[in-house]
Amino acid sequence: MDIFKPFVTLLAIVNPIGVVPFFIHFTQSMRGEERRRTARVAAFSAFVVIGVSALAGLKIIEFFGISLASFQVGGGILLLISGIQMLNAQPAETRPEDVREGNSKANAGASVAVVPLTIPLLTGPATISTMVIYADKTTHWWEQGVLVGYGVVVALVTWIVFSASGRISRVLGITGINITTRLMGLILAAVAVELLAGGLVKLFPILASTIGG
Repeated sequence: MDIFKPFVTLLAIVNPIGVVPFFIHFTQSMRGEERRRTARVAAFSAFVVIGVSALAGLKIIEFFGISLASFQVGGGILLLISGIQMLNAQPAETRPEDVREGNSKANAGASVAVVPLTIPLLTGPATISTMVIYADKTTHWWEQGVLVGYGVVVALVTWIVFSASGRISRVLGITGINITTRLMGLILAAVAVELLAGGLVKLFPILASTIGG
């Protein structure tokens, strides 16, 4: 397994900089300590999703009798959709109804750290699929540990970005954030095509000989 590719893919999917406008919007009525606590909870929750997906994701799909090749094709499609969304300057896991739900929670004074900031704005089906696919590529226990470690790093980056959200928003502006999101989307789309092709070859081995010929 290319040990660095999962980290690049994971960081591109989570893309905390792209979620900064949503974090600012959902926490604008909070006091400083509440905002900092929301950033900490969101970052930790993102780590939990990533860690559980890396360690237990394979067992879950085996329980449901899903082949990894099928899961890889489905995950590749999800990543490709996420990449296309990001190329349109939308966070990878965002849906309009999630933003509306966040608005209603913010208005009610409820915590938005887990929903919708962590799920689905930061992590969601694309993130889970990616971790399961890369977990299958591991051959040693320490490689799975590395995947979980990447979750720690991504959570730390998320916490730092959210903590500095005001400064980041002022420096980059909406245009800068959109450019960053589109660049991440381009990386994600390329990875998605690679995963999708690998899954299709596993499902239809004849494709390998056709491509090779």
